[in-house]
Amino acid sequence: MITIAICDDEKQTLDQIRKLVSVFFREKNMEVSIVCFPGGEELLRYDRSVDILFLDIQMNGIDGMETARKLRSRNFRGFLIFITVLREMVFQSFEVQAYDYLVKPVEEKKFVGTMERLLVSMNNVSEERLLVQKGYERSIVPFADIIYAEIIDRKVYLHLASSVVVDFYDRIENLEERLDSRFFRCHRSYLINMQYLKSYKNGVAYMEGGKEIPISRLRSKAFSEVILQYMKEWRL
Repeated sequence: MITIAICDDEKQTLDQIRKLVSVFFREKNMEVSIVCFPGGEELLRYDRSVDILFLDIQMNGIDGMETARKLRSRNFRGFLIFITVLREMVFQSFEVQAYDYLVKPVEEKKFVGTMERLLVSMNNVSEERLLVQKGYERSIVPFADIIYAEIIDRKVYLHLASSVVVDFYDRIENLEERLDSRFFRCHRSYLINMQYLKSYKNGVAYMEGGKEIPISRLRSKAFSEVILQYMKEWRL
């Protein structure tokens, strides 16, 4: 499920964006979770992941730009859309990697256009994030959160650092193509994230969190070479 946050100290705008979001994704037959915040302080206290954030720039207390800076410094990787009265404020948005901006009062046509483009970006996302679809439910999973993936009876299970397991139907070959070089297919049923590898001994990869994953004989030589390559990178 896609999590969408809306942060605006004007209740009228907050309610409008929430309605536009609900209608847009309902027409797409996509399930979303919407959370709303009246200010930056409340948003910064939220401890769950957010995929799309609508953020008012001019707010009482901590403003939207400073809120965005703090979020990015905490490794927030979601899509950021600013809401603003003044277009001139948007020139500062590049430093916080804003996807787009909406000018108050928000026009439905402009909102829909932004969201249509954003969905294309989400579907095409391949660098450091994985878009997972299960029925009408879609989730965005950062590569860095995946410890390993396994396939059981045609279903893929992503084991995340948060202990959450995300499952969906796919072939492990397709998943391998969508992931980057930090992942190694060590077995016909496993893909591991080398960043979470603690040690390797006697055909077994010991991962952070205590999981032991078998390394097939056919892949053991290539696995040893990959480990050496990562050791070189870690030294840099």
